[in-house]
Amino acid sequence: MKTRKAIVLINGELAGTLSKNESGYTFRYDDQYFNDSQKHPISATLPKNQQEYQSTYLFPFFFNMLSEGVNRQLQCKRLKIDEKDFFSLLLATAGNETIGAVSIKPV
Repeated sequence: MKTRKAIVLINGELAGTLSKNESGYTFRYDDQYFNDSQKHPISATLPKNQQEYQSTYLFPFFFNMLSEGVNRQLQCKRLKIDEKDFFSLLLATAGNETIGAVSIKPV
């Protein structure tokens, strides 16, 4: 499996990258964003006290951006995405109409 990447934006500004490979997920703050003390972390679970985070599962902050239940089923059916492929679903749905300031765009 090759690495798949997405950019993470806060109010349209680059905050970092989210990537997935065979070993799991990585979120990394953009250098400029990380070094600007005026910029807030994207979430309380991904504070700016370290620049890179790794996990074997999709970070809860990003997972919570996904639809649930019937809405997720409908999205997956319409977009032809496996319901367990959370990264693909995130890339397909978290780019425009998200609740809050954070959006995800595929690279």
